[in-house]
Amino acid sequence: MSSVVVFGAGGTAGSRITTEAFDRGHRVTAAVRRPEATSYFPAGVQVVTGDATSERSVRALAAEADALVVAIGGGERELWLDAARTVVGALRGTPDAPRVIHIGGGSTLLTPKGTRYLDEPDFPDEYRDSALGQADALDYYRSAADGVTWTYVSPPPLEFHPGERTGRYRTGGDRPVIDHEGRSVLSYEDLAVAVVDEIENPHHENARFAVAY
Repeated sequence: MSSVVVFGAGGTAGSRITTEAFDRGHRVTAAVRRPEATSYFPAGVQVVTGDATSERSVRALAAEADALVVAIGGGERELWLDAARTVVGALRGTPDAPRVIHIGGGSTLLTPKGTRYLDEPDFPDEYRDSALGQADALDYYRSAADGVTWTYVSPPPLEFHPGERTGRYRTGGDRPVIDHEGRSVLSYEDLAVAVVDEIENPHHENARFAVAY
């Protein structure tokens, strides 16, 4: 059993990761900005005020954690890089520091041409800031997160939605995982399965991996 802290536990991905980890017997702390507004976690999940962009908050919650999941969203472009810098800065040099699992964007994956999906001309403008923010975070982990063990998880760039938990998925590297129909598809529920599997049995330390059916 591991001790898992989920920042952004009130969100679509974070809530499912929280539930998946708890249902599999882990001690789970749901770190949210407004604990009073969250009543949907299983009994036994510890719900606390937490902010991945606050070094004080990260240090406090990391003290007895084995894994910190960063599943935040909904902010300006700077949010994701700010969180990555804060978490790494808070953990660097800490004995037995927890591992960081960052839930990143699928738009940072590479197209068949070798370009990022977020750089395609038809990429929706309304998602560009968040996509660039997730790209900034990935670049930071790869270039400056020395002394901290991290993993960056990318779901499909397009067909990623709430749905059924099947318990199955496949993983890849910097390109989307494609099925026999040429599609890259995943539910949030099975993203959670992949994340908790990675916590339990690490296969992608200091690396990014893609996940889909």
